[in-house]
Amino acid sequence: MFEKQTKSIFIDGKWRAVDGKTDTIYNPATLEPITEVAYGGAKETEEAIEAAKEAFKTWGELPGRERSRILYKAHELMLEDVDRLAEILTTEQGKSLKESTGEIKAAANFLLWYAEEASRGYGEWVPSSFKEKRMLVVPKPIGVVGAITPWNFPASMITRKLGPALAAGCTVVLKPSPETPLSAIEIMKIFERAGMPSGVVNMVTGEAQAIGDTMLQSKTVRLITFTGSTAVGKHLMRESANHVKKLSLELGGHAPILVFDDADIDLAATMALGSKFRNNGQTCICANRIYVHESIAESFTKTLKEKVDQLKVGYGLEKDTDLGPLINEQASKKVQSHLDDAVEKGAQVVCGGGKWSGDLAGHFFEPTVISDITDDMRIMNEETFGPVMPIQTFTDEETVVEKANDTDYGLAAYLFTEKTSRAIRVMEKLEYGIVGINDAFPATPEAPFGGMKQSGVGKEGGHQGMDEFLEKKFVSLGIGN
Repeated sequence: MFEKQTKSIFIDGKWRAVDGKTDTIYNPATLEPITEVAYGGAKETEEAIEAAKEAFKTWGELPGRERSRILYKAHELMLEDVDRLAEILTTEQGKSLKESTGEIKAAANFLLWYAEEASRGYGEWVPSSFKEKRMLVVPKPIGVVGAITPWNFPASMITRKLGPALAAGCTVVLKPSPETPLSAIEIMKIFERAGMPSGVVNMVTGEAQAIGDTMLQSKTVRLITFTGSTAVGKHLMRESANHVKKLSLELGGHAPILVFDDADIDLAATMALGSKFRNNGQTCICANRIYVHESIAESFTKTLKEKVDQLKVGYGLEKDTDLGPLINEQASKKVQSHLDDAVEKGAQVVCGGGKWSGDLAGHFFEPTVISDITDDMRIMNEETFGPVMPIQTFTDEETVVEKANDTDYGLAAYLFTEKTSRAIRVMEKLEYGIVGINDAFPATPEAPFGGMKQSGVGKEGGHQGMDEFLEKKFVSLGIGN
């Protein structure tokens, strides 16, 4: 075990415990305990909200350049400590060390981008239709923000939310996932070392529902930013209505990949593999449905299988590991149920096909590819969140676009083609907030990230990400004749 971190609650610049109440954090690869963290609840969350409210009085009035300096420093500190932070992330979450290293760097880059954006909260001078009036639009930070982050990206999802919130002048109360609080603790320490004033960032680890409900019930919390399931997102929307809170929600996905007959087969197979099996399929934008033109389906499947067979499953801290464990038993059971349902309805297993037979106790699953897919299979209608890739063939563009859009989700979609006209035509028809053309890795700090339909509201990343945390105040100034 690591050293116990019972003082894991960070409120008003101080680390605190909770009367001996702790929660044990387990390594998902070995199922062994890693450490213990403080188990907070409503009381601690109320105190954190109050600290954020008080800190907002000064932080919200600082020039953007002063907020920027602290974010720049936090970015530098994170990069200086990337190896240690990546090891912590792998230990608590399970993904491979190379993926964790990439995530820490991405997390730092969100801080860098919003350090740059902090000075760019531009207002607007509106040309008036009255000669005796002048009209302005002034951006102001919304206030105290409640940030709720997931376990699948326990570092980058924090900075993707806190970076723009802090740049805009907001103060924050963070609730990290109970499964993966250790990366969040380290990020709070980085903000502390970077010189963040007391109360600007606060964090409560512990009872998820109590912490979340307290944020929802508080009039002081003006915005909830959340990444997670659509079901929880709907709950947050309903409960936020009581105080008409603003919401920024990045929810579930069911991403299709469309591989047309003129596609670069090796590129499409490589990208599909990287998208589906990154983080063991536990990403909201990973490929869930693979539609391949029937004329190249055999060649594509053969190429893909060859690449999948080379993937190494194992402990994330071991060299060359590509896939670690699923996060818990419930996740493993869901993946198995999707696979079983597909096979019962006629799917053929191309490779993989079940639990990994290694010597670790965690919830490992083989990277799996299945073919002969039909639309009635659960895997084509529900987000699997695991390493099973279904391949279905198609014959014409119009039909495959209809199938790709036939879902309540609309987060990300991908298409592979060498024809510019087709790329533009299909991109415009796809009902998704993010579309990758010959690219299955579109997420980047400088571009907006967010979905359509039941995949969420609002954007993260880009200058649009900071807009979520700003109110636009209209000022009408009478100057006389």
